[in-house]
Amino acid sequence: MAEDWAVGVHAVAAAIDAGEVEQLWLAKERAGDRRIQDVLAAAERQGTALRWAAAAELDRLGVGHQHQGLAARLLPAPARKLSEVLESIPAPGLLLILDGILDPHNLGACLRSAEAAGVHAVLLPKDHACPINATVRKAAAGAASRLPVVVVTNLARSIASLKEQGYWIAGLAGEASADLYQADLRGPLALVLGSEEKGLRRLVREHCDFLWRIPMSGAIESLNVSVAAALALFEARRQRQAQAKTDELR
Repeated sequence: MAEDWAVGVHAVAAAIDAGEVEQLWLAKERAGDRRIQDVLAAAERQGTALRWAAAAELDRLGVGHQHQGLAARLLPAPARKLSEVLESIPAPGLLLILDGILDPHNLGACLRSAEAAGVHAVLLPKDHACPINATVRKAAAGAASRLPVVVVTNLARSIASLKEQGYWIAGLAGEASADLYQADLRGPLALVLGSEEKGLRRLVREHCDFLWRIPMSGAIESLNVSVAAALALFEARRQRQAQAKTDELR
């Protein structure tokens, strides 16, 4: 699957809103669909190039059969600099660092949860990790276009840079002794999750200020990485909202 495509209603609509689309392909068979019409109207407002085609032709693009009658060829994405992204983040910043997620559905689900939980930016390593491709974008339901995603060459060096900016770095690890729900997640925080099979890499782990675990019952030893990310991020959101209400009453 090509990395420069978005498919499905939510992913394509978000890509159009973000100005990322070079050309929009629409299935003739879905022309009367209200959702297709809404996306078409947004594309026309943006002046996006349009192409109507048979659904089978969209299938042959190699973007998958779950395109829902929409496929958008994307413009080359400009590289985001971490320093510039950090300048635009309101305090206290909440970041998500994904250390080598390989499954595109997991990565997309992590991005979707990150947006919903109020994460300000996501950091991904350039190598040995899933890129932001059409499958990721569809699983993220538009979050891949709305969230600042920074791809970095050296994750450990980027984490060191975050520390210089005042961020605490916390990794999730099943063998950690500290309980996530006893941790303070209210300050400038970068939450780090490792790959599906190996977890956090040694060098990344060594750069963490804290290691936390999600307490569990039963015989299950670990959670899917996207589930773990959602639990941790929404705990951070809960704590931050409670702090904001407290500050308002002072």
